[in-house]
Amino acid sequence: MPCLHEYFIENNLKKLSKDFEEPKGTIIYEVLRIIDGVPLFLENHLERMNNSFKIIDRVNPYKDEEIKNSIIELSKTNKVKDGNVKITIEVTEDNKLKIFFIPHSYPAEEQYLRGVKTILYFGERTNPNAKIVNDSFRDLVNKEIKENNAYEAILVDRNGDITEGSRSNIFMVKNNTIITSPLEAVLPGVTRGEIIELCLENNIDFKEEKVNYKDLDKLDGLFITGTSPKILPITSVNDRIFNSNVNEIIKVLIKTYDDKINTYVNTNKSNL
Repeated sequence: MPCLHEYFIENNLKKLSKDFEEPKGTIIYEVLRIIDGVPLFLENHLERMNNSFKIIDRVNPYKDEEIKNSIIELSKTNKVKDGNVKITIEVTEDNKLKIFFIPHSYPAEEQYLRGVKTILYFGERTNPNAKIVNDSFRDLVNKEIKENNAYEAILVDRNGDITEGSRSNIFMVKNNTIITSPLEAVLPGVTRGEIIELCLENNIDFKEEKVNYKDLDKLDGLFITGTSPKILPITSVNDRIFNSNVNEIIKVLIKTYDDKINTYVNTNKSNL
């Protein structure tokens, strides 16, 4: 993963990107989005990172506050207020921490308006609840995505149940109810959590339950959630076509989520 811009942070110290070396071994990581200098939903990302350590019976050696300060320092030092930042901690004796800007690809406005193409991928993560680097799995999925000219791959487990996207969470709409896979089967996405909160706050029916890929035709729509895409309607899954882009519930969630982001950014600017 390339390290963008002039500087990165290693163990809370500023270093030149030309001296950057890829993290090695088992790596706990997070990717978050910075908007106008504000690390979006940072508290939730750090909570998930700490949970990833717990899953492998370790403790995060870095305090939340020092990681937060390093992210803000990274943004200010590089004079970059918008982009994606990756936090990596090597699970080794020295627990090396690296924080750096990475390439990002945000959906075009047309993709939000029209929706995106997805494919089914029959495979599952070894430990879906932990954010741990698994390059071999990522490479296999990316190959399928590229060959099918798709935006994302929807993972299907050994029982035929839809779990999540390869780099996102998946939500479905059926009879005015939002459905997503149970938490134990997926990475607990930060955006996923925010969407569930929005459903509760706006009296939108919501439930966590397994949906078999053979029942896709019974759905009214689907959408992707994640750090880069936010909420992105799905227009097709393999050869099945959906009108997710005009689904009223999805449109409401897109607007309320954008409003939530704006409120968070404006509230936290004063803390920089």
